[in-house]
Amino acid sequence: MCSYYPAAPPQRWLHLSTGHTVPMHCLIHSLFLPSGLLVRSLEYNQPADNYTVCQGDDAILSCSIDKEVTRVAWLNRSNILYAGNDKWSIDPRVQLLTNSQAEFSILIASVDVWDEGLYTCSFQTQAKPHTAQVYLIVHVPARITNISSAVTVNEGSDVSLLCMATGKPEPTSVFVSVSPPLHTSSPHTDGFTSEGEYLEITEINRQQAGEYECVTANGVSLADSKRVVITVNYPPTIKDVKDAYPPVGKPALLRCEAMAVPPAEFEWFKDDKHRLFGGLEGLRIRNERTRSMLLIDNVTARHYGNYSCLASNKLGVSNASLRLIRMSPSCTTAGPAHRHSPVAPPTIPHSPRPLFPTAPPIIHSWPCPLSFKTGPAIKPLMGYSNI
Repeated sequence: MCSYYPAAPPQRWLHLSTGHTVPMHCLIHSLFLPSGLLVRSLEYNQPADNYTVCQGDDAILSCSIDKEVTRVAWLNRSNILYAGNDKWSIDPRVQLLTNSQAEFSILIASVDVWDEGLYTCSFQTQAKPHTAQVYLIVHVPARITNISSAVTVNEGSDVSLLCMATGKPEPTSVFVSVSPPLHTSSPHTDGFTSEGEYLEITEINRQQAGEYECVTANGVSLADSKRVVITVNYPPTIKDVKDAYPPVGKPALLRCEAMAVPPAEFEWFKDDKHRLFGGLEGLRIRNERTRSMLLIDNVTARHYGNYSCLASNKLGVSNASLRLIRMSPSCTTAGPAHRHSPVAPPTIPHSPRPLFPTAPPIIHSWPCPLSFKTGPAIKPLMGYSNI
């Protein structure tokens, strides 16, 4: 539905209404004597007034007459709709509302675009024939008739979206980004807009993935809108990984997180050659959408060493190295797990005999990481050492 609220000037004799709460009138000037006799009518060369209605509304065309009028009719272009009480139109939407000495009016129900055009009220007095004309304009709310389907492309590709709309007056369309990118923590460009029926993105990146909304409007009714999703595929990127420092007999956890579309598949290796599988040697592997965790319920000496995490999808592969490091027993109660990779402790040689019998013995030790000594106590996640 559309609404118009123009001011209705006084002293008009052709009245047109849409039947709205605040009706719109398209009126043609006339002049009346006190007796009510019409003395001036519309000349043939005078332009017709415009009467604007919205598609689907009813239009009422009313012609003010008086007792001097002997014949009256409403015509659409050259086709007679009603002549007095006689209906000439075969359109069931055209109905006679009033035929009296003061008014002759018809109704056109559910107006559509093909009803647009020139309408004439023609009436005959004893003196001469008179006519009054109005041009019916039908406005159509903006509607989206075609929009691109969801798009999936690889990063670096060009993307083109289409949004076609119809309406009268001609609508304008705008593409607006309305959601953050999918499956990435990268910032999104808020407030991105592109005017027109087409949205062109050259060499799209993962930050430009997400929902795009096409909004079209022409001022007749509320704007129409539809959304389309752009998915951008890209190879895995492994985020920072951390070593673990569990003591013997305690649980441990190594975590590997990777951002990728489609989501990455994870594999674990020990010493860069042996692939690990859950359920063997006290290991469990838990995979989620963006991360994989290698869990050891009870650490033994054979568990210490170098581990590799491999994340892959159809666009590429990424890997990272982690270590399970054995620490001195004194470190197990000194503080939380160390968050940075220390240099591996050197091999301690046999202590040489002191040069002097009175010299104190030489003691070799590998100190705990600094965070064990000074860091605040942090409870390991799920009872596993160093996440």
